[in-house]
Amino acid sequence: MTLCRNVADAPHRATLECVPTYSFRCARRCAPVEQRFSMADAPSEVTCPECGDAAPRQISSPALGRGNSAAMKAHDASRATADTPAVVSSLPPAGRSATRTTSNPLHRRLPRP
Repeated sequence: MTLCRNVADAPHRATLECVPTYSFRCARRCAPVEQRFSMADAPSEVTCPECGDAAPRQISSPALGRGNSAAMKAHDASRATADTPAVVSSLPPAGRSATRTTSNPLHRRLPRP
């Protein structure tokens, strides 16, 4: 998971810094420890708060595709149509409307679709 926050690194300029959440777990299999560090400052291990042993950093999948934005919802909806497309199960109740024809002789020279 990644947390983004505004950081003012200079008085006249503010930047958006994304801080990932890292997961650590000790050899005694205590509960995982999750802490946020910048990518440059992420340690390879931290101290386990339960037993005090060294807890090395765990490799986990990135939190891609997690979001609640309108773009993400549209992407999920379009992906869902590939698996379950909307299919017509019956004819419309009104039936087909008759094609209108013209009686103007000049229209006969127009190109046909």
